Amino acid sequence: MSDVVQSERAIDRLLAEYGESHQNPTNKAIHWIAVPTIFWTVVALFWSIPVPTFFVSIPMLNWATIALALTVVYYVSISPPLAIGMFLFSLLCIVVIVIYQSVTSIPLWQTAVGLFVIAWIFQFYGHKVEGKKPSFFKDIQFLMVGPAWLMAFIYRRFGISY
Repeated sequence: MSDVVQSERAIDRLLAEYGESHQNPTNKAIHWIAVPTIFWTVVALFWSIPVPTFFVSIPMLNWATIALALTVVYYVSISPPLAIGMFLFSLLCIVVIVIYQSVTSIPLWQTAVGLFVIAWIFQFYGHKVEGKKPSFFKDIQFLMVGPAWLMAFIYRRFGISY
């Protein structure tokens, strides 16, 4: 094994492998919309799960914030700088949920389920166009890498190292 391969970071390997099945411009464009939407819908679905009584005494403690904390820990393990971006995106998801709940009486979970299904339909269509299966069929970890792959694009655009 060469020194270059041995020194390659896990995040670089994950992003490169994920990128192999995301080359088609149509598939990439779909991912820019569908991946953040899916991320938000999962947060919204966790937010919708009733919490034990003792959670109520701690502001913002619910199943979504617990899941997001664990998610950020995962991102820290693969790239602390990307984890900061994913933490900020997670906060944005929470803000959107709070705003949503303040402006409509439609149950959050219903909207989340609908958007989740629609976003996955688009994802699978994008992979049909790409001609390659979604990466998570090979390794479930790639469900978490997808959002980081998009965040890495943003970081590169602004010259931020990750």
